[in-house]
Amino acid sequence: MRLKLLAALFAGGVVFSSSVLAHEPSVAAMLSNTCNGCHGTNGNSAGPNTANLGGVSSNYIVEQMKNFKSGERKSSIMGRLAKAYSDEEIALIGSFYSTQKYVGATQPTDAAKVARGKDLHKERCEKCHEEGGKVGQDEGILAGQWKETLGIAFNEFRSKARPMPKKMAAKIEGEAPLNDADIDALVHFYASQK
Repeated sequence: MRLKLLAALFAGGVVFSSSVLAHEPSVAAMLSNTCNGCHGTNGNSAGPNTANLGGVSSNYIVEQMKNFKSGERKSSIMGRLAKAYSDEEIALIGSFYSTQKYVGATQPTDAAKVARGKDLHKERCEKCHEEGGKVGQDEGILAGQWKETLGIAFNEFRSKARPMPKKMAAKIEGEAPLNDADIDALVHFYASQK
């Protein structure tokens, strides 16, 4: 009887241990937990000054993290944080976020600016930021990002504080440069997209 009881307890313990191990978070998820304070659980930012990362291309996240780490992309916080990660850890973080569901922010937008931004998007941005900014090959997702985050990004690009891809520079600063009102319209358009 005792032997049967011990065997049953042992077997139950092994099953319990196996089920606990099966639900342990991956190394990538644990590394990404350090980002939750600003970028939200699974990369769904709850605040207007940080980007949504869930569902964003792994290549894009890795590139941005490496730019922060090297100092090529200036920041007050991310540069210091990125330096703490190895390239392998950065790749794991990018992989984790790319597999999460993207959830755009719900925020008020101005209908007239959205309409103007839609026209500008079709004219200048649709080729790389497809489906109203919902699909970003390796450029990131613009649709549903916080207005403040989008505005900061545009300002960083225009002031040269952040490297601007050549294709983007041609569309923003080319023969007919976008003005502040155009940028604001694009911000409202992308913020309105889900």
